[in-house]
Amino acid sequence: MEKNRELARIFDRIADFLEFKGDSIYRINAYRKAARVIKDLPGNIEELYHQNRLRSIPGIGEKIASKIQQYFEEGSIKKYEELRREIPEELMILLEVPNLGPKTLRLAYEALGVRNLEDLKKVVRDGTLATLPGMGPKKVEKIRKGLEIFLRGQERMLLGEAIQIGEKVLGHLAPLISRISLAGSLRRMKETVGDLDILATGEKGKIVQAFVGMPWVTEVLAKGDTKASILMEDRQVDLRVVDEGEWGSALQYFTGSKEHNVHLREIAKERGLKINEYGVFSTKTGERLAGATEEEVYAILDLAYIPPELREDRGEIEAAQGGRLPDLVNHDQIKGDLHVHSNWSDGTADLEELAREGARLGYQYLAITDHSKAMKIAHGLDEKRLEEQIKAIREINTRKVGCHLLAGIEVDIHPDGSLDLDEAVLKELDWVVASVHSHFTQDATERIIAACHSPWVHCIGHPTGRIIFSRDPYPLDLDQVLETAAATGTALEINAHQDRLDLSDLHARKAKEMGVKLALGTDSHHLGQLWMIRLGVGVARRAWLEPSDVLNTYPLEELLALTRKKR
Repeated sequence: MEKNRELARIFDRIADFLEFKGDSIYRINAYRKAARVIKDLPGNIEELYHQNRLRSIPGIGEKIASKIQQYFEEGSIKKYEELRREIPEELMILLEVPNLGPKTLRLAYEALGVRNLEDLKKVVRDGTLATLPGMGPKKVEKIRKGLEIFLRGQERMLLGEAIQIGEKVLGHLAPLISRISLAGSLRRMKETVGDLDILATGEKGKIVQAFVGMPWVTEVLAKGDTKASILMEDRQVDLRVVDEGEWGSALQYFTGSKEHNVHLREIAKERGLKINEYGVFSTKTGERLAGATEEEVYAILDLAYIPPELREDRGEIEAAQGGRLPDLVNHDQIKGDLHVHSNWSDGTADLEELAREGARLGYQYLAITDHSKAMKIAHGLDEKRLEEQIKAIREINTRKVGCHLLAGIEVDIHPDGSLDLDEAVLKELDWVVASVHSHFTQDATERIIAACHSPWVHCIGHPTGRIIFSRDPYPLDLDQVLETAAATGTALEINAHQDRLDLSDLHARKAKEMGVKLALGTDSHHLGQLWMIRLGVGVARRAWLEPSDVLNTYPLEELLALTRKKR
C-alpha cells in the first residue's frame, strides 16, 4: 500500500501548491478529493492500474486517472514536478504545520519573507506574524501550537506506522534468525515511536548483511559485526544481534523504559546484583546468574513477569512484588469492533463486505457507526436514510452473511449538548456512539456530559478530540466526564485509529479506576484499517485494563444485554 500513500501525498501536495498560488478552488478540491479517495482505498492502486480499472474507483475522473497512469509509467507526475520547481521545497514543508494553511503561508512569504522553518519560528516568536491582515491573537496562538505539534512529529512516528515498518523487517529476516523481536517503545506500544529497535539472535554477520541489504533500505547509517542502523521509509531502524544466552536480559534492557530499568537496577543493587544487557551478575563474584529469558531476569528479583506495555515505572514493579499485576486483556479475547464506517456515509466498504470481513477476522460482531446528518462532508445519514440502513442491516443478519452487524450510528453532539438525530430513530439502534466533530475551541465538558445523560447513548467517541501530530485535545474537564460516565453507565471509547488513540493510556487507566467501561473502535473507513484494533488493545494493556473492563470482550448477547440496561 506504499504506492497508495505516495500518490495520496502527491495529490495533496499539488492541491497545496495550487492553493499557495491562488488557483481555482474547484481544481484544488479535485486534487484534495483524489488524495482522500486514494488514501482510503482498501485495495492496492497499482493492481487497479495494471488491470486498467482506475476509472472504477469512485471519485477518480479521467484527468486524475491519467495522472495516476503517468505516475506508474514514467515514475512521476509532470504537473507535480512543474509545481515543485516553482516553489522551494523548504517553504512547502511548512504546509505540514497544523493550522497554518497555504493562504497564510503565502502572506507570510510575501510580507514577512518567510522561506523556511526557522523563519516561521522567528515570526511566531517575535510577534510579527500577528501583523498580517486578518491575523488575530487567536489565530497566531493556533499556529504556534500547530508549530509545536509539527516539531514533535518530526522526531517521532505514529505507533501504527512503526508497527508496519517493524513487522516488514521482521518478516524479511525471520527465516534467517533463531529469535527476533521488536524492542524499545514500539514493543511497549507507546502511541508514538522514535527510532525502531530490533533485537535478534543467530549468525551475526549473516543477519547484519541481510538487514542492510533489504530492498527498502535507502541509506546505511552504520554497520558493524553485531549491530547496524538503516534508513527505511525515512525512518531509522536499529538492529542488534546478541548471543543466545543474553537474549532475555538484552530484550528486557532494550525494551525499557529507562525509568523501569533504573528501578530494577536499584532493587538489584540492594540484593548484591548487577543488571545490564548481558545478564544479571553477582557483584561479589561476577558470576552470571540469569539472562537467557526475561522471566529469569524478573524472577531473580522475586518479581512476577511484567508485560512490556506496563514497563513505565507507574506502579507495575510494586504490583509485581505484591502479586497484584492485572490479568491484561489480549487481542484474542476481542470479539468485535465497535466503531466502523460503511459506504452509506464516508466509508468505502458495503455492509455485506464488512460482515464477511468481520467473520474472516474471527469476530462475533461489527458495529456499523456511520456519521449523522450534521457531517454533510461525510454524507452523514438523516433519520430516513438511517431507518433504511437499519432494515438493510437486519436483513443481512437474517441471511447470516458473515459476522453479526450491530445497527449503530456515530451521532454528532451539537454545541448545546443535543444530539443530531431524533430520539425515535436512536432508540431503534443496537449501539450509539456520540462524538464531538465541531467547535473544537469551545469547552466540550457540558456537551459530552449531556450526551452521557441520554438513555440512547452507549459510548462517547474519541472523547478528547485529539489527533496526534495534528490537533491538541479540545478544552475538557475529563474528571467531570468520567464521573458522569460512571454514574450513567456510559462507556468511553479508546479510538484505535493510529491518528487518534483517544482515550490515551493514562486517561483510560483513570477511567477504569473510576468504574467506567471502555469500548475499542477502529473508526475504520475501509477494510484495510480494521487491523488497527491491535493498537487499541495496546492502549488498553498500557492502561492496565482487564477483559471485564473492555466491552469488546463481551459475547454478543452479553453486550446487547448491557446496552439494553443503559436504556
